[in-house]
Amino acid sequence: MAGPADVTQPPAAGTPAPDGAALKDSIRGWAAEAGFSAVGVARLALGDAPHRLRQWLDAGMHGEMDYMARHADLRADPSLLVPGALSVISVRMAYLPPPADGGDADKAQQQAWDTLAEPDSAYVARYALGRDYHKLVRGRLEHLARRVEALAGTIGRRVFCDSAPVLEVEFASRAGIGWRGKHTLLLSRDEGSWFFLGEIVTTLELPPDAPVTPHCGTCERCIEVCPTQAIVAPYRLDARRCISYLTIEHAGPIPEELRPLMGNRIYGCDDCQLACPWNRYARVSAEPDFVARHGLDSASLVELFAWDEPTFLARTEGSAIRRIGHARWLRNIAVALGNAPHSDAAQTALMTRADHDDPQVREHVGWALAQQAKKKAATGAAGNNFSEET
Repeated sequence: MAGPADVTQPPAAGTPAPDGAALKDSIRGWAAEAGFSAVGVARLALGDAPHRLRQWLDAGMHGEMDYMARHADLRADPSLLVPGALSVISVRMAYLPPPADGGDADKAQQQAWDTLAEPDSAYVARYALGRDYHKLVRGRLEHLARRVEALAGTIGRRVFCDSAPVLEVEFASRAGIGWRGKHTLLLSRDEGSWFFLGEIVTTLELPPDAPVTPHCGTCERCIEVCPTQAIVAPYRLDARRCISYLTIEHAGPIPEELRPLMGNRIYGCDDCQLACPWNRYARVSAEPDFVARHGLDSASLVELFAWDEPTFLARTEGSAIRRIGHARWLRNIAVALGNAPHSDAAQTALMTRADHDDPQVREHVGWALAQQAKKKAATGAAGNNFSEET
């Protein structure tokens, strides 16, 4: 959550924007200069969104993300975060990294599909291939907020990027910079979904933008492609089955029935975005910080499983991946190695961690070794049958 330095104390009541329409035009220009691809304004009213959130929490679909329930009241009323707040400025920033050898978004997405189709390769969600986005987006938002203050005077405000209990997709859709897709992510007709969201919650009274019409129609490709069927209904995600949740947020053992469905996805999952037709309009990011680091877009499972803890910490410095820690990193890769075809390299790599200090790593390595043994036996049996038939 943002610290005190991100908050300016508001006046007693909301501060009307001096010539709000002109100020909003200036904000759009400044946002573009800061690297944001779209900006919109919404009021704080959230309609039935808090009720829908409460239903989702009551169903337990947030899994171990206790902070979702703990801060539900703050999500329902952002004025508790910024007293006197009247407006939310929502922004988008593209993050899809370009291919290492150059190319557009179509090529970047095809390379992602190619990695998923190669079971010995490691798949990392595209947003996590480069530097951690939290600081970059929040820093740009802070710069934007200061430019607003320079023109509008002292205001109450706070900047956010996936860093506080704010219903980001809800505000972004109300601000007209996209609509909520059936996978629950924001979609845009001119940019697809490969972007981060950020907000400035402020006491400024700015003219709001109109929401855009949803354009998913009857399409349910995101639901159909989900490896674990975590999208249980349109606009309803059961995090407990989501690979992004399982590989990042979930601290315990990954349920055995879900492990084979995870394939080679070791940190996050992008399948619902890759399958979405609107991402034919996606664009690669121009931000150097989002370019893939340390070959994470093309690394093998065996290569990444060999990272000891100092190597992991060094190569994930400044990366979103670092927050899961080395043991969870090994847990995730062990599952992927168990899903890979049998090979001496995979089996040898797993054996190096069979006596790991962390019991959870040991358990997942044991499971993976058992899977490798089954595949080896099946391969041998198939070979014997072939010999008999010939």
